[in-house]
Amino acid sequence: MKKLNALTVVALAAIFVTAPLSGLAEEKKAEKAKPYPLEKCIVSDEKLGADASMKPYVFTHEGQEIKLCCKSCLKDFNKDPKKYAKKIADAEAAKAKAKK
Repeated sequence: MKKLNALTVVALAAIFVTAPLSGLAEEKKAEKAKPYPLEKCIVSDEKLGADASMKPYVFTHEGQEIKLCCKSCLKDFNKDPKKYAKKIADAEAAKAKAKK
C-alpha cells in the first residue's frame, strides 16, 4: 500500500512538472512569424531560388521570418542582425507605401 501511495505521489509530481511545458509548446505554435517580404537574400542580395541546386535557408529571428540564399550567409547575418532587420523593415515600409 505504501508503494502505491509513493507511486501516486511521483505520478502527480510528474504531471505538475510537465503540464506547464506542454502549454509553452502550444503557445509557440500559436505565435506566427511575420512573413519575409523580399524575393532576395537580405545578406547577399541574390534572388532566392536563383540557383536551383541551393534551397534558401529559412529561420525565424525575433518573430520575423528570414530567408537567406544559403546557410553560409547566416554567419554574416549573425554579425549584425539589427542591420538586416532594418533592411527588412525598410522593405516592408516601401511595400506598404507602394500599395497606397
